[in-house]
Amino acid sequence: MAYSINRRPLLGGGVSDSEFEDDLETEVDDPNISVPDEKPFLKQYEPRDKYNLAYIVFYLLGINTLIPWSFFITADDYWMYKFREVHKNLTQESVNYTCAEDLEEKRTDLQASFISYLNVASAIPNTLFLIINAFISKRVPLRVRMVGSQCAILLFFILTTVFVEINTDKWQRVFSVITLTTVAIINGTSAIFGGSLMGIVGRFSPKYITAMLSGQALGGIFTAIAEICSLWIGASPVLSGLIYFIIGDVILFLSLIAYIILEKAAFFKYHMSEKSSNSETDFSITGEVTFSQGATISYMRIIRRMWHYGVSIFLVFFITLSVYPAVTVLVESQNKGKGYAWNDIYFIPVVTYLIFSSGDYVGRLLSGIFQWPKNKPWQVIFLSLTRVIFIPALMFCNAQPRRQLPVYIHSDFYYILLTIAFAISNGYLCNLSFILTSTVVESQEKEIASAMIGAFLGMGLTSGAALSLIMIKLL
Repeated sequence: MAYSINRRPLLGGGVSDSEFEDDLETEVDDPNISVPDEKPFLKQYEPRDKYNLAYIVFYLLGINTLIPWSFFITADDYWMYKFREVHKNLTQESVNYTCAEDLEEKRTDLQASFISYLNVASAIPNTLFLIINAFISKRVPLRVRMVGSQCAILLFFILTTVFVEINTDKWQRVFSVITLTTVAIINGTSAIFGGSLMGIVGRFSPKYITAMLSGQALGGIFTAIAEICSLWIGASPVLSGLIYFIIGDVILFLSLIAYIILEKAAFFKYHMSEKSSNSETDFSITGEVTFSQGATISYMRIIRRMWHYGVSIFLVFFITLSVYPAVTVLVESQNKGKGYAWNDIYFIPVVTYLIFSSGDYVGRLLSGIFQWPKNKPWQVIFLSLTRVIFIPALMFCNAQPRRQLPVYIHSDFYYILLTIAFAISNGYLCNLSFILTSTVVESQEKEIASAMIGAFLGMGLTSGAALSLIMIKLL
């Protein structure tokens, strides 16, 4: 029996509706012909996230974005030990057991300035490469950016770990240059990794965006717990530094393996390619044909659509970094010096780092559950701007030493409440801005828009860190 199959394109012109329906009826009425389901032409089957693999991996990758920096900052005792004044008449063994109080009696030039150098060596390359990543995301393959950057971060972090067990007393300045160079490279490659990761999750639902951003906050919690445990067991500066960096090496390695596995998952491949394939028949508002058919993506159009959320996330991190951790790490308990371990040892690690990171984590989870205000970018900017009130509030807490400003907030309780509100608002508005960005651009523009948000975030970090130097001098 001879028959003809309709091969006309679904969107083809020159065919009336009745003529098309006649063809379909002829085919359906014939029992010898099996007609395939037409749904795949309209909507591709979406694979499931089996065992929540993508969700878990995005959490781990989010942790990975901040783990290197967190451990570099947390290992303050280790850096102070490495750059201490070395007495030539003491053997290495006797120096190793010098009390921490003795090491702090007289700070060397390197001890006094190293953390500032560390901030500069991290902030500048981080911001620079976040901006660069926004413009190379469509020119450099994703796998090269993700796997290559993670391998570089892991390699240089292992180098940092190796130096823990090397005696650098006779060449401290050379060691400081090597360390700062390593920090700059790690932060530059970490910016490529973090910016690319933001571009990836921009293609997924808010659930996965929240997972990645919550992972960042979880990394801060993890680091704070590691510091508290180190203090609890009374680890020496060298041992604590070794523990921090080995933990970092393990997490970096696991995240690299996890991403390679994630790349092969059907769920990941679908979200990374499905929107591009659908875009073959899409047209942008400005009349440009889709990216997959060869049309260029307008960076200016993307910026015009999402700049409100870019400004919002800039304000969030500019305000946060202006006082955290530069000022907050100086806030002492009202009962310090009375012989209580909580007030003398654990107050700053618990309140400044653990409670802040936990509040930040809660805020990011909350914005993943509900987004308010939605479709009102000016209100998001306004809420981000109102956080400026936390700057004077935290400046008037019991930060020591101080030379100019008086202390109005002596109570530990009120300081902890301020820290919680400060942290939750930071996490909530950060995640909210990121999620809403993906709703105002075309599907093929989401990766670049998310990378641009990362650039705004980097500029906020750098500007806030620069302002923090002034804030400290105003105390």
